[in-house]
Amino acid sequence: MSEIVEKTECFASKLLTEKLDPRFLYHNLRHTQRVVKSTKELLNFYSLGDDENEQLLLAAWLHDIGYVEDRENHEEASCKMATSFLGENGYDSKGITQICKLIMATKMGHEPQNLSEEIIKDADTSHFAQSSYWETTDYLKEELKLLGIADFSSKDWRDKNIQMFRNLHSFYTDYAKENWEEGKERNLKQLLKEKKTEKNIAKKEALKAKYKNESPDRSIQTLYRVTLKNHLKLSDIADTKSNILLSVNAIIISLVLANLLTKLDNPSNAYLIYPTFVLILFSVASMVLSVLATRPNITSGRFTKEDVEQKRVNLLFFGNFHKMKLEEYEWALQELIKDKEYVYSSLTKDLYYLGLVLNRKYKILRITYTIFMLGMIISVIAFGVAFRFFGPDQITF
Repeated sequence: MSEIVEKTECFASKLLTEKLDPRFLYHNLRHTQRVVKSTKELLNFYSLGDDENEQLLLAAWLHDIGYVEDRENHEEASCKMATSFLGENGYDSKGITQICKLIMATKMGHEPQNLSEEIIKDADTSHFAQSSYWETTDYLKEELKLLGIADFSSKDWRDKNIQMFRNLHSFYTDYAKENWEEGKERNLKQLLKEKKTEKNIAKKEALKAKYKNESPDRSIQTLYRVTLKNHLKLSDIADTKSNILLSVNAIIISLVLANLLTKLDNPSNAYLIYPTFVLILFSVASMVLSVLATRPNITSGRFTKEDVEQKRVNLLFFGNFHKMKLEEYEWALQELIKDKEYVYSSLTKDLYYLGLVLNRKYKILRITYTIFMLGMIISVIAFGVAFRFFGPDQITF
């Protein structure tokens, strides 16, 4: 490496490290170093003269230093700063002119006029073919946002990159076409894949939202689902209430049998016979009614082919098919799901008959609780009367 190249490297590195706005996340020293590395790779392939090699390396180091002074026209600013620096270090004016031409060749849209310009142009955009492209493109997107130039959404930025790959960029040197084009195509395919994936997801979400908001079936299904759930919950509550009454009355009868009946054979306790009988009578009545409230009905468990064809049978209730063969029920269910109206009709019948069952349960439960309440009151009064008027003389109130 020549002395001027070493000096230029130190100059550019110090300038881009100390004076460049930190918001330049892409156009910074790392980008310059990457361009220099790609330039050396191309120079190793092409047999250029020492002067041309030196001028290309100097241009690579100096092509973006203009960002320190002028963001809008950084190429021109880079040429001005390069001319000043190289002139101070005794570089010949002809070489400086050539270096400035190479720096200007990196400007977007410039068509290279010779191999040297093609080399610097390809080196400046070599990141398109590298695996680090995804990192550098994110840095460039964030840089544009921080500088207030543009704030792209992920979708718009991807589309802009796809446009750049397809329409605005191309490699010029034969080496880049042979060795870097494949990497560029790989990155382009990944961009297109992400765009297609996002498009499919967006399409699915749109369809999902459409069916969710516009399909009448969804609201109808929700109606049936919620109503059936509420009916089943009410049925569970009724069964729980019946079980409570059964348990309480069973305990009462057990206590009566254990404590009172064993004393009734004593003549002095004869006054307890009628109150005890009343208590047991009401407890037994409450238990019988509780059992009736929860006792299941027996159904035939069979249906005919004609019942299915005429839509007279509810295939959703087990009591209508528990005696049928599996093959017959599978056939019937296939017929059911073919007809949406038959499905809704079956659900409606299920709701209706479940409602009738609930009505019967709660009616019996109301009567049962009334009898239990009256039984407790009458039994207490009966025991009080028996103790007051027929009890032993030692019992007083």
